[in-house]
Amino acid sequence: MAGRRWSRWVVAVPMAALALATVYPMVFTTNVAMKTRREYVLDRFSLTDSLRWDNIASAWTSVGMSRYFLNSTVVVTCSVALLLLFGSMAGFALARLRFRGSSALYLGFLAALFVPFQVIMVPLTRVMADTGLVDTYPGLVLAYVAQFLPFTVFLMTSYYSTVPAEVVDAARIDGNTAFGVYWRIMLPMGVPALISVGVLNALFCWNDVLISLLMMPSAEHRTLMVGVTSLRGQYSDDIPVFASGVLIAAVPVLVVYLFLQRQIADGVSAGATKG
Repeated sequence: MAGRRWSRWVVAVPMAALALATVYPMVFTTNVAMKTRREYVLDRFSLTDSLRWDNIASAWTSVGMSRYFLNSTVVVTCSVALLLLFGSMAGFALARLRFRGSSALYLGFLAALFVPFQVIMVPLTRVMADTGLVDTYPGLVLAYVAQFLPFTVFLMTSYYSTVPAEVVDAARIDGNTAFGVYWRIMLPMGVPALISVGVLNALFCWNDVLISLLMMPSAEHRTLMVGVTSLRGQYSDDIPVFASGVLIAAVPVLVVYLFLQRQIADGVSAGATKG
């Protein structure tokens, strides 16, 4: 009995420390965002006396975070929608349709996973500039789709490979075309995986700085994370306002995870347990 209790403590203590290390930055940022500049200079680690929303309101209106938030929302929504559409179609085709070159195409997607963006950012930027897509919403959306599509195709192919072949055969016997099988059967069955992949891609796009900075150089078209990064230079002497910008950027991600954490876990494990 004593050995079992000791083993529990061995696991519980590191997990508690990890949880504290994860939660503390968010708590510290929230506390700083509620302080005045004077309070922060006097003691940055003390707890604020009262909740003050002036810094958040200032970051949202005066600094332009509302515009950055809208830019990120539009770009992330369009990017994730296209990634789920193309990724699910490609995943179904590679998992359940046999055609010449399908194996080579799948290997190409796998190989693309190992190519860092820094390798392709110069030619990508040049192509986008030549086609007039730099500093436009479509340009950034296409850049995100190109960057994260291999990951999406890989996960959707893995998921659809677990669906029994009899399901597809029965749908074809009922008179469905290949697109009919995808639209009526495979797409609804893939909802758990689509939710997981969609949330992960949304986090990738939302937290991105490098691609957005290259594709959206003007201040008007900045995404939220680029806007937060720029605040560090503009408000180096007003850390509470900077912390407010960080808080604005972090809250949507936290809310999405809190509401969809079960769907994320189910989708990630579905490919390994289904079928």
